[in-house]
Amino acid sequence: MFDALLLTQEDKRTFAQVSQITEADLPEGEVLVEVAYSSLNYKDGLAVTGAGKIIRQFPMVPGIDFAGVVCESTDARYQVGDQVILTGWGVGENHWGGMAQKARVKADWLVPMPQGCDAAKAMMIGTAGLTAMLCVQALQQAGITPQSGDILVTGASGGVGSVAVTLLANAGYRVVACSGRVEQNAPLLRELGAAEVIDRSELEQDAKPLEAQRWAGVVDTVGNKILAKALAQMQYGGAAAICGLAGGFALPTTVMPFILRGVSLLGIDSVSCPFEKRKAAWEAVIKALPAHFYQQACQQISLAEVPDFANQIIQGQVTGRVLVKL
Repeated sequence: MFDALLLTQEDKRTFAQVSQITEADLPEGEVLVEVAYSSLNYKDGLAVTGAGKIIRQFPMVPGIDFAGVVCESTDARYQVGDQVILTGWGVGENHWGGMAQKARVKADWLVPMPQGCDAAKAMMIGTAGLTAMLCVQALQQAGITPQSGDILVTGASGGVGSVAVTLLANAGYRVVACSGRVEQNAPLLRELGAAEVIDRSELEQDAKPLEAQRWAGVVDTVGNKILAKALAQMQYGGAAAICGLAGGFALPTTVMPFILRGVSLLGIDSVSCPFEKRKAAWEAVIKALPAHFYQQACQQISLAEVPDFANQIIQGQVTGRVLVKL
């Protein structure tokens, strides 16, 4: 028997409880992993609280990320004792996830632990860090350099945003961090490297088709009006890497930024990202993140504390990354 956070549903209400399960309860897969750490993402928060329609079948073990050690494998790519990471692939949504002391998954979903990393560090980075790295790489591939101008990061105090701020600042970009709780979050965001912190209210008003040029690049985790406003303020030839919808999935914009300023909209997906691209991004983010990130932008909780923190994360009251120790 081992511990797992089990989600059940009754009368359309979701209940989360730490329960004892066995290996026989786990779904099918080629690799059984002893989980050392998971993490709490915004999507996990929606799943655990039932605030979003994330879970497709109950009961469910949430946790879209985990890192640990292989304890059984029928796939030649992974041997007993190998350290591995899993992010994405619908795990924690339609396949039991990482908020349990053991997980059984498909070998195709795993990535070997990069050199210089361990399970705790991997989950301090997690889906959020992988996504942030893919965003930064996309901007760089689009030709956005530190000399191009300011980079806006929306939802900067969240998991993806805080890693993006750190990565961009460490690479020499001037980062403007947008947050809903400036007084509370500005000190940490500046420590992570933000040159300027602005309140999200500056970007929440309806956007004109085009506004004064302000941003060379954008990493957006929010969507909706904030992304529309940012697009209207893009510099000529700028690029926006978009990866989230914390503010809603709508995009009330026009074609003007794209056809009159040559702006590029770069969609970033880390859930089904191919293995080679995923592996390269993991290796890159391990090398790029400075040591101070792990001390400043991460906090650790127990499995029993997850429901409480899930409520906080969907209310925008959590800053940085939340590590779940199994």
